[in-house]
Amino acid sequence: MPPLSNLAVRDVETLVHPYVNLSSFRESGPLIIERGKGIYVYDTEGKPYIEGMAGLWCTALGYGNEELIETAATQMRKLSFAHLFTGRSHDPAIELGEKLKEIAPVPISKVFFCNSGSEANDTQVKLVWYLNNARGRPQKKKIISRVKAYHGATVAAASLTGLVGNHRDFDVPLPGFLHAGCPHHYRFAHDGESEEEFATRLADELEAMIVKEGPETVAAFIAEPVMGAGGVIVPPSTYFPKIMAVCARHDVFVISDEVICGFGRLGTLFGCQKLGFKPQAISVAKALSSAYLPIAAVMIPELMYEALLAESKKIGAFGHGFTYGGHPVSAAVALKAIEIYARDRIIEKAAKRGPLFQARLKGLGDHPLVGEARGLGLIGGLELVADKSSKRAFAPQHGVAARAVRFAEQEGLIVRVVGGDVLTISPPLVIGGAQIDELFNRLTRALDKTLDWVTRERLTQA
Repeated sequence: MPPLSNLAVRDVETLVHPYVNLSSFRESGPLIIERGKGIYVYDTEGKPYIEGMAGLWCTALGYGNEELIETAATQMRKLSFAHLFTGRSHDPAIELGEKLKEIAPVPISKVFFCNSGSEANDTQVKLVWYLNNARGRPQKKKIISRVKAYHGATVAAASLTGLVGNHRDFDVPLPGFLHAGCPHHYRFAHDGESEEEFATRLADELEAMIVKEGPETVAAFIAEPVMGAGGVIVPPSTYFPKIMAVCARHDVFVISDEVICGFGRLGTLFGCQKLGFKPQAISVAKALSSAYLPIAAVMIPELMYEALLAESKKIGAFGHGFTYGGHPVSAAVALKAIEIYARDRIIEKAAKRGPLFQARLKGLGDHPLVGEARGLGLIGGLELVADKSSKRAFAPQHGVAARAVRFAEQEGLIVRVVGGDVLTISPPLVIGGAQIDELFNRLTRALDKTLDWVTRERLTQA
């Protein structure tokens, strides 16, 4: 391994990086990105990479969009900061709230702004608890998420998350957070069980969980339309209608976590529209501003707003908020991003490129290392396995998908590993057809290099 550059050494000695083995990272060091344009980013040596993850599922409009840059500069010159505490406000927050209500896929009464998907989902938990206190149901507080879900890294959001790596030695999940079955047919279906039967079983299991806990204690169910960091898990087509019926029977509030799926990733404005369900509340972030500035929002129904009014009247104030929630510069950029999505038909064009993306993705399902190639719209996952017929996974210590990520970087492509040995792909929505082909050509070469390495190291042996 070559020695680290001066900048890399400074990084290692200064920063704590999320989601990395901090011990081995001291030797490998970071990939330092210096600039970006369109779907490409460039490291400090000037090497270009296709940004196959749109950053972290978020830079929908690509890099260097001059309209977003100018919008931020103009707003910063006009009003660089204002908060929404104690009754203050400003035009960008008001206009963005109005726009989100206008485009929402379900009736929305009000919008609460924060800074990240974690904060949005954390807020969802607090508001559900607040709602049931206001309605005289202090026992109805448990929140059901799912195994392999990802809803964030704050204490409540990490409790919602269903990934062991986010729980170990952090003392989460907190009490009152439950995890229903993961809707991944490839990994969790019984032998011979069809997708329809699998979806029915998961709904029955959810209902059994609610009944066992006591419906009077279960407050909400939260779900990503397509699970992102859990491994790009697309549920069976009838999964959500069955789940929604269970929640309706037991008066369980439904939250759609649209942090990844919102604003076009699946080919529709909101992921719940693609998956065919109607939640009561929605969390958005990431592509809301094409990730140019931090901003997130909780989209609140009238039922919940009425509870906020009642509790505020009783207590004297609504005691929740963030300094930078609804920041005027972030809000202005988000408004401009939503304008660009509509004006330039970004989501419609991305939807038309989805079949090519999925065809190239599914084509990699024949690769000797790939157990399942799965995705929807412009998001995809490749689950790498040691044995295709038995679905046997590689031993975790081998880090096979992590090695594939490094080979992809050699080929000028950035992808990510999540959920064990799953490679994820989620490029900017503005990617063109020829660029999709080039992305998958580079990924194919990276997989071939990985296969050569796996063969040399004899890692497929049980």
